Amino acid sequence: MVQRPVPALSSLLAVLLLGGCLAADPPDPKLDVPAAFRQSGERVPAPPVRQDWWKSFRSAELTRLTEAASVDNLDIAAAVARIEQADARARIAGSALLPLIGASSDARRTRAGSADGSRVGEGVNRYGVGLSASYEIDLWGRNRDILRAAEGDALAARFDRDVVALTSTASTVQLYVRIMAGRDRIRIARNNLDSAQRVERLIRDRVEAGTATALDLAQQQSVVAGLRADIPPIELAIEENTASLAVLVGRAPERVAVAGSGMGSLALPQVRAGLPSELLARRPDIALAEARLAAANADVQAARKAFFPSISLTAAGGFESIALSSLFNPGAGFYSIGAGLVQPIFEGWRLQGELDFARGREAELLQGYRRAVIGAFADVDRALAAVRKLAEQERLQRESLESSRRAYELAGQRLREGTVDIVTVLNVQQSLFQAEDALTQVRLARLLASISLYQALGGGFVTADMRANAARAP
Repeated sequence: MVQRPVPALSSLLAVLLLGGCLAADPPDPKLDVPAAFRQSGERVPAPPVRQDWWKSFRSAELTRLTEAASVDNLDIAAAVARIEQADARARIAGSALLPLIGASSDARRTRAGSADGSRVGEGVNRYGVGLSASYEIDLWGRNRDILRAAEGDALAARFDRDVVALTSTASTVQLYVRIMAGRDRIRIARNNLDSAQRVERLIRDRVEAGTATALDLAQQQSVVAGLRADIPPIELAIEENTASLAVLVGRAPERVAVAGSGMGSLALPQVRAGLPSELLARRPDIALAEARLAAANADVQAARKAFFPSISLTAAGGFESIALSSLFNPGAGFYSIGAGLVQPIFEGWRLQGELDFARGREAELLQGYRRAVIGAFADVDRALAAVRKLAEQERLQRESLESSRRAYELAGQRLREGTVDIVTVLNVQQSLFQAEDALTQVRLARLLASISLYQALGGGFVTADMRANAARAP
């Protein structure tokens, strides 16, 4: 005779089969990783960007300010606090995998009256101590998925800290370079002002000698006034950048002094891009997006398994007596053991809503991960193009400046000899001033492009594998 399965066992098997049907694989980002960067052409790996990449500019002051920003930056400190919060949430989530144990003790006195209220009974004392424990069997792994999601959030918080640190470091270097460029521009503007004033005095002498007109003098005075007016905006930009730099290093502007004299004190670093696939391990923002996506996938798994029954075990034991002296006698002991199963049937579509929400968030973060990867490729290509084109532009601008400087020297000599008119001198003079300022701004743009390339390549980000390799190194 074939026995029919026990109904409870049949239900359990059905739920297990249902759990297998509801299992979901992690989402596939379907990344299309190119073989090489379009602006690089290199198809060979490159060494990781050095962690202290700002030292490549060979400025002791810049190194000091950047390292101060890594220690005292308030945004980084806030990101570290978010790591502590995420770790605490992970510990809270992990507590569901452990039994809950509690101790209790009580002392009470009760007195009962008669039904008609004619007399009052004597009071009775009652004392008790006990232990209780409860444990939810994680049969489907839901609590483990919740813990996995919390651990993914904690890992994401660490990558977020790395993103903030990289951004703060890059901003510190950019502001320092801008301050140096501003000082170069002020020096050039003042030198140009001195040159223009010398020409003004020469024209004034020619007016007195009758070989130049008042119009010639007025035109040169206009040039001098314009050069004077160019200086205050540059000084203002330096002050604003210094104040912003002070915020990055976590100090008041009055506590920050920048002594660098100009961009001539900075070296121009050479950076190799390597293979695009290396970005997937180099960029902290990509690692952040990946960690968030993994946490979202764990949330989906947990939301699926919330449809399954939950099984809990409870136990309690202790002593209870009406006399404190006999509280721990063998006859005063008690215990209880129980098990319970709860199967959600209808909760107003709450569970389905939570599952749909988790699926939607996972889909959103999947697109965010893909966007981070594609954006990283675009960042590197833009930075590579800027580095190459600005290098060419700087070379051409230097040639233009040399030509303008020779023309200005010849024009000044001819003006003193009286063989050239004032209009020619003014035009040559204006071309020289513009060429000098343009070269400074191109140099600034080229340094900023190098900083952007370091940032696009994940400069300073240390992966877990890199940390492990460093720990194994002799």
